[in-house]
Amino acid sequence: MTSFLGDNKGLIDFDQKSLAIAAAAIAFNPIFWNTVARQEYHNKVLTKLAGGNSRYACYGLAVAIFSLGIFRDFLYERALRSQPSHPALETPLAQYVAYALLAAGNTLVLTSMWALGVTGTYLGDYFGILMDSMVTGFPFSVCSAPMYYGSTMSFLGTAVLFGKPAGVLLTVEVLVVYLVALRFEDPFTAAIYQKREASRKKGGKKEL
Repeated sequence: MTSFLGDNKGLIDFDQKSLAIAAAAIAFNPIFWNTVARQEYHNKVLTKLAGGNSRYACYGLAVAIFSLGIFRDFLYERALRSQPSHPALETPLAQYVAYALLAAGNTLVLTSMWALGVTGTYLGDYFGILMDSMVTGFPFSVCSAPMYYGSTMSFLGTAVLFGKPAGVLLTVEVLVVYLVALRFEDPFTAAIYQKREASRKKGGKKEL
């Protein structure tokens, strides 16, 4: 049966395996780093593997997360290349929007990494490597999770740049999995810092 768009497969070709593989990779990454980080917090698995050095263990997880992110982006781009394009996403205006999204998204991600450093970016607090105080300057003055929202903007920018509706669908998935991840990460991270503050207050009373 011919689609309402003509002889092509419509907006999205769900028969392409690359689409499902990209979707699986997008879902896998946050599940992976949250599972591993919580195991580290409770059982010090990575620290033990790193000979008792929590900082080296955190660096190891950082390399793993970064590598998985690069591989996910590769799978995403490969999936887009096998998907139908749409004329509405191939106009000059759409291309300008795509570049703006990519520029803004990468700015949020890179400035967030700069503000947090390696251990702050890659879950160092689960390793006991805590920051002295909460970062409130840019880009955290713009949004509470600039890495996640910046990454989402970059995914959307890439989808529009390629002119692929499938990319927009995958971007929605990216946003959903990040929002779900935040519902687990934010309370857990807050509890880590609350525990430190309680310990500091207890220590202060002992000194008195």
